[in-house]
Amino acid sequence: MSRDNQPLRIKKSRAAGLGVGILAVGLLAGCEGGDFKLPFGANEGASAPRSTSTKLVERDVEAPEVFSATDEGLWDGRPSLGGVWVAHPDVTEPERVIVRNEANGKFVIGALFRRERELPGPKLQISSDAAAALGILAGAPTPLNVTALRREESAAPEESFEAENSGDAAATLASPAPVTATALAPAATASTAAPATAKPAAKPPAPAAPKPARPAAGAKLSKPYVQLGIFSVEANATRTAKQMRGAGMVPTVKQSAINNKPFWRVVIGPATSKSELDTLLKKVKAEGFTDAYAVSN
Repeated sequence: MSRDNQPLRIKKSRAAGLGVGILAVGLLAGCEGGDFKLPFGANEGASAPRSTSTKLVERDVEAPEVFSATDEGLWDGRPSLGGVWVAHPDVTEPERVIVRNEANGKFVIGALFRRERELPGPKLQISSDAAAALGILAGAPTPLNVTALRREESAAPEESFEAENSGDAAATLASPAPVTATALAPAATASTAAPATAKPAAKPPAPAAPKPARPAAGAKLSKPYVQLGIFSVEANATRTAKQMRGAGMVPTVKQSAINNKPFWRVVIGPATSKSELDTLLKKVKAEGFTDAYAVSN
């Protein structure tokens, strides 16, 4: 090799090194400016995949086909047990209803019972708790609308469900894991690499036999609970539950809401048989709650 070619090779080597250095500086400058983009990966405008999960919520909906009546209602001025309730002569069995005062727009959730036709006065008779919630004075007939309620399951709005998960996704995108450079180990040559041996695929384990589901308590009864009353004031529901505990029963206070207005139900159960349910009803009615009735939940 002649010495005349050596300076030319040295110049080419220095030029290549200088080009690599300029490229590295350009890449670092792009990173510092925040404008560096990889030629692969997700685009800025790409959105996270939409979840296909669905949440179910329970709610009370009006069922006028079951019962609906608009007539004058009256509170006779006497205190009454059972919380919020209304009675009408055309009722066949107890129902959960929404009662609206047509005069002032107030409403309350309560129970609907059958009323004897022989009693004089307006067709709708209301309890003292219902009168207090609706703003009705004793002995003053007031126009009321009573509509039955039914509980149903419905899917929660998709927007609200996505909003719950958008925060985590945004946090993940906003703070990516740091990238560190690691030197790669030299690749093994054909002479030093160990020959790979294929292992037979493992046999998947046999699926376990499903365990038989245990029947829930009260599954034999369509209405295993005894409902004492529906209350618009939580303290009244708590007081009633305390009275039942004193009588040797185990009550439960269940809170619900309709149109953002809460109400409380006091129930006892579940009973596991018809005879147990009848015994609970007798004990509850002996405590003065003669309008107690069986409910599904």
